Order: sequence, then structure tokens, then C-alpha cells
Amino acid sequence: MPKVNQTKLGDELDELYSENNFSPFAFTSDRVRVLELLASHVAISLENASLHSDLQCSETLLAEGQRLTHTGSFGWSVASGDIYWSAETYNIFENDRAAKPSLEMILRRIHPDDREFVQQTIEWASEARADFDFEHRLLMPDGSVKHLHVSARVLATSSGNLEFVGAVTDVTAAKQAEEKSRQDAYELRCITDSIPQAIVVYDPGGQAIYVNRVGLEYTGLSIEEMRAESFRDRVVHPEDIERLRDLRQNALLRGGPFEYELRALGKDGKYRWYLSQYNPLKDEQGRIIRWYATATDIEDRKVDQQRLQNENVALREEIDRFSMFEEIVGSCEPMRQVLKQVAKVAPSNSTVLILGETGTGKELIARALHRRSNRAARAFVRVNCAAIPQSLIASELFGHEKGAFTGALQRRVGRFESADGGTLFLDEIGDLPMETQIALLRVLQEREFERVGNNRPISIDVRLIAATNRDLPAAVAAGTFRQDLFYRLNVVPIVVPPLRERAADIPLLVEYLVGRYAKSAGKTIRHINKQTLGQLTAYDWPGNIRELQNVVERAVILSETDTFFVDPSWLKPESVESRKSREGLLALADREVEMIKAALAECRGRISGPAGAAAKLGMPRQTLESKIRRFGISK
Repeated sequence: MPKVNQTKLGDELDELYSENNFSPFAFTSDRVRVLELLASHVAISLENASLHSDLQCSETLLAEGQRLTHTGSFGWSVASGDIYWSAETYNIFENDRAAKPSLEMILRRIHPDDREFVQQTIEWASEARADFDFEHRLLMPDGSVKHLHVSARVLATSSGNLEFVGAVTDVTAAKQAEEKSRQDAYELRCITDSIPQAIVVYDPGGQAIYVNRVGLEYTGLSIEEMRAESFRDRVVHPEDIERLRDLRQNALLRGGPFEYELRALGKDGKYRWYLSQYNPLKDEQGRIIRWYATATDIEDRKVDQQRLQNENVALREEIDRFSMFEEIVGSCEPMRQVLKQVAKVAPSNSTVLILGETGTGKELIARALHRRSNRAARAFVRVNCAAIPQSLIASELFGHEKGAFTGALQRRVGRFESADGGTLFLDEIGDLPMETQIALLRVLQEREFERVGNNRPISIDVRLIAATNRDLPAAVAAGTFRQDLFYRLNVVPIVVPPLRERAADIPLLVEYLVGRYAKSAGKTIRHINKQTLGQLTAYDWPGNIRELQNVVERAVILSETDTFFVDPSWLKPESVESRKSREGLLALADREVEMIKAALAECRGRISGPAGAAAKLGMPRQTLESKIRRFGISK
């Protein structure tokens, strides 16, 4: 019962005492009533004592709760300015309890950067008669700073005065933990941004929620754009999208780590190969809550793999194709001059044009140039331009995309791409069609090309060696070979002499070929017939070394003894017409040599310029220099 009921009982007892002359036992009925009132009075007194004890207990519990939660209470009368603090509020402010708190004292203790904000908030709440809730920093006597959270509810007294009742909580520990968490997150972001890999965090459904700096800078997209459904269609190479869509979806459903390779589009408009690796983060129930993915740039590795594959393909083709010679055999003066040129030119990256009749071993010279160059460890790729149909020569050289033309069922790497980093040998280059000559000229000028069916340029690093048995200056004059391409190819010309000019080398060549073919046929040849050797040396060899090779191989196969012998009928003399034609050409060459010598003598060795031998003979300077080198004319 409330305490007021006890007072009423006392008043009623006083009234009964007064009516019975202060004798509570005058009448039985009154006595009974008095006894009832006294019993109630005692009971109420005992109850009030219990309530007082409960109140003290509640106050103790409240004080302990405030201490544990670092939350103090306060009251503020706006009209009088009186402020009441609980014990914990004094502890939070570290104020002497003897000092009465005031608004001015509190404002002085607030951090200067927060003071104006707190004052404006309190003034606004007072004028608007509204609750307030804010945080601020508190300066402590020792110079440290506390973070406080203050909230209050507005009350209006019966007299209309405004009062605020609220709580103040020390949230310093929470603020420090929050700041540490923010600092840890910042440091983690710095770490992930410094890693040279693209890092992406996905939600369980596979949508990006975080991308590090490397990933954003490579794609040039914002995090919002990378969260869009069309993100992968924009970034992943079209040829990889279909392959990866099902693979990725199935892997996400399985919930285990997985990886795949793809080509991703950079902000520069070029694709690069990446290895994407996914790892799941699961909760205690085993449910996936995050996917962490890294993308490692493997472009260089893929290029090396492709290059190695191309080189292996080229090597297999070379192994399958029968090579004419393994080594250069010859010691005559014309060959020594050729080998000197090879030794000088090989270490450079200059384009070389090898000239000579059919069967003289031009490819062997090209291989020697490659083996002595700094590209010897890379591929040597050979293309016979005369053996490929004109409609397919561009595809053979530059490759093609799938569907580029009828029959192009898949993408094919061209010979230029296969030879990247190595040497490309274009044999019989004089048979190239005009449109391919234009494309080849661009490769020589810009060091890049495009596959058939694709307009994306591909950069290459290839040394070009060309060879022909044709008279390219005559082809230029006839309009069947581009003059600008000829000048691009004719940087360093090397003329391989025909076998008839290398008669001194024939015994060496015969000995080498006999040993080679005898081993291949499983025969033993110990001697070479002197008469046969004399016949071979005297023969003109219109087919050059290739013809010699065929004759020796035939003789070894048909040989029944250990002595090498050639049937004289195999060495047919040249026909009159053929001899006359060849003699006419030789005479023409001799006449041309004489004209060049005369012009050089008249111009005192000067080649270029209006008064030079080239102008006098009516031919380009480069053509004249080529002929001077070819014929061995002294300036």
C-alpha cells in the first residue's frame, strides 16, 4: 500500500480515541475496530519498511549497472540551470562530487572541435522542446580524450518548466575499437592494392562486392560497373565467355576452390591472359558467405607457350621434310667469299636476300645465317612461296581466324607468328603475288601484321631471309615485282655460285654424299672410281648440287661393290639449244660486266649522283651496287 493509507489509519485511530475519552476499550465494537486499525497500521509499517529496503537494493543495482556499462544519468532544469549527476556521471567526467556541475563547466570540458556543435544542439533542443542524441569528445584533466554518447528526453513539469532527463555513456573503448577496425581495414586495402594481382570479393551468388586497385585500373571500370550483370560480357574475350559460363556456374554450386584461364580486356583495348583462382569463405554451418578470387597475369607465359608450340610445329615440319644438306661443304674461293659474308651478316638483324640458280643450296646458307645469329635458340621457319597456291599464301604467312573463308574451320597461326623471336626464310620470293607483296612490305616496315579475317594488328620480332633464282631487277622493270619491296629485301644480298663455278669442291661434295647415302642404304663404300670422279668434275651440272645429290644417291643404291661408280650415260651433255642459250646469257653477263667496268672507270669509281655510274648506265644505284657485288667487280 502507499504510505498515505497509513496516515489515514492514524487519523481514524485518533478519532476513535477522542470519541471514547482516549480509552480504546470503552465499547466492544469500537475496541474491535481499533484492534483492526492497529493491525493494519502495523502491517503497513512493516510493508513500508520492506519497500524502503527494496528501494535501497534497486539503487545499489542501478549504480552497479551504470558502473559496469560506463553509463551515467543526469537531470537538467533549463529554467534554474541546475544539473544533477549520478555517481557514475561524476566518474565519467572525473569530477569532484563536491563541485556542483554546470552547463558552462561542461562546455569548457568539451573538445574545442566539438564545442560549437554541442552548444548549438542543446540550444536547439531547448527552443524546440525536443529530445536530443549526439556524440562528442571530452577533454580529461590529464590531457587525454574520452568519447561520450549523450541522449536525453524532454520533460515538462506541472508548472510548465522545461527539464531534460538523460544518460551519458563512455564509448571510448568502442570508438577505439572502431578506429582500430577502420585502420585495419585501411591497411588491408593498402596491402591488397599493393599486390600485383587483381583481387575480387564476390557474394555467394557470384556478384562482385569489392575489387582492388589493380583490377580497377586494368579494366578501367568502376566498382559499380563491375557489379553489373553485363560485366563479364564487357571484359571477357568472346571466345572464352561460353566456355567459362557453365564451368564457373557449376564450380560455384559445388562450393569448392577452382580455377580457370581466360582473356580479359584492358582499358587499352587489348586482351591479356589471366589465371583466375577462387576460394570460398564459409560460416560455422558450412554455408558460403564470400568468394575470394585472384587474377594473375599469365600473358608472358601463354605467349612463351604459344611460341614454343609454334616452334615445335615448325620443327616437326622440318624433321618431316628431307633436308638437302646438314653442313656446308666447300672450300673453293667463291664459297669462301660467301661464307665470309655469312659470318659478317649473321650476328645482325638485317634482312638478307640470297640469290642463285636453282639447286645451289640457298636454304643451306639461310640456315647458316640463323645458326650464327643471336636467334639460333629460336625457331627457323621455312616457306616455299612457289609451292603454295596464290589464294592461300596470305593465310600461310599471316594465319587466319575461324570462318575467315570457306574451309577455315578453326583459327590457324601463320608462319610469321610461328617464327616470332626467330628467323623466317621465304624461299622463291620472286613468285609472291602482288597483293601479298603489299602485305609483306607492311610487315617489313611496321613489324606487325593482321590475320586473315581479323583487323587487330599483331606485333612480331622476326628476322627475314629471302631467296630467289629469279632476276628481281628485271621483274621490277617488268612490273611483276614491287620496287619498294625489292629495296626492303635487298639490304644485304648474298650470291651463291653455281656448281659449275665450284669444280674444286666436287670431290669433297661427292665424298660427303657417298658417305651419307651409303649409311642410309646400309652399304659400305670404301673407294670412289677416279674416272667417275673426273667425269663428275667435268660435268656442267645445270641442276647444280640438287642434280649431283640425285646422281650420287642413285649410284649408291645401284652399287653392288664397295667402289663408287657412276654410269656415264647419266651425265648427259647439255643440248645445243640449251648450251647456246646459256652461252648467250653468259655473253650477255660478260658484256654487262664490261659496261659496268667502263662506266666506273669513266666516273672514277663514283656510283651515285648525277655524275655517277648508275645515272650513266640508266639504272638505280642499289641495282648497280648489287650487280657489282654479284659479279665481283672492283670499284
